[in-house]
Amino acid sequence: FLNPARGSAVQEPALAAALASGHLGGAALDVRATEPPAREGDPFAALPNVILTPHAAAFTCEGQQRVLSSVCDDLRRVLHGEPARNFVNFARPKTS
Repeated sequence: FLNPARGSAVQEPALAAALASGHLGGAALDVRATEPPAREGDPFAALPNVILTPHAAAFTCEGQQRVLSSVCDDLRRVLHGEPARNFVNFARPKTS
């Protein structure tokens, strides 16, 4: 099982139970329901069939540059009456 998207897309207790019981062979998780996850009582930490990686790609210099570029590009587009390309939190960009 791979989840590089959003931690809230997964029911973590159910995933941990499926991994612990062997019903699921393995998992690689880049995101968790709570970021950063608690160190104490983490159900995935002791499982040998789980790979946990830090969700830190956006914090690299390259990631920050891409975010800045896309925000500036969208701002330019909206100021020129064009639709934004990189919106995620509403159905379509608001025009007013």
